[in-house]
Amino acid sequence: MEVLARSKNIRMSARKLRLVADVVRGLPADQALAILQHLRRQAAQPLLLTLKQGVANAVNNFALSKDSLKVKMLEIGEGPTFKRGRPASRGRWHQIFKRTSHIRMILEGEKKEPKGKKIVKKESKSKKNDK
Repeated sequence: MEVLARSKNIRMSARKLRLVADVVRGLPADQALAILQHLRRQAAQPLLLTLKQGVANAVNNFALSKDSLKVKMLEIGEGPTFKRGRPASRGRWHQIFKRTSHIRMILEGEKKEPKGKKIVKKESKSKKNDK
């Protein structure tokens, strides 16, 4: 089963996020969590939060096993760009682009088997059908 996790309008360029995304793409979720927690790049933080969100969605909403989850797909797309400026010499204006990005992560996993008692239906004995 596949679980989708998204983060939008992250105030970081897609190029910086893609460098970190290439490291964890295709890894098991627990291994990707460990790598992102110890990676010394600022781009690891939004990816870590998105991965935690996806794992929580899978466990709570779809009853998937946390151990069986794997990062199936990880896309980094460009979001809207904020256009700002800075005064320059001779009355000119230099543009500054503040880029944003979107993260789309798909986790794949298997359903865990429910622990506990199995429900067994008992046959009802009705006297109406006995003739």
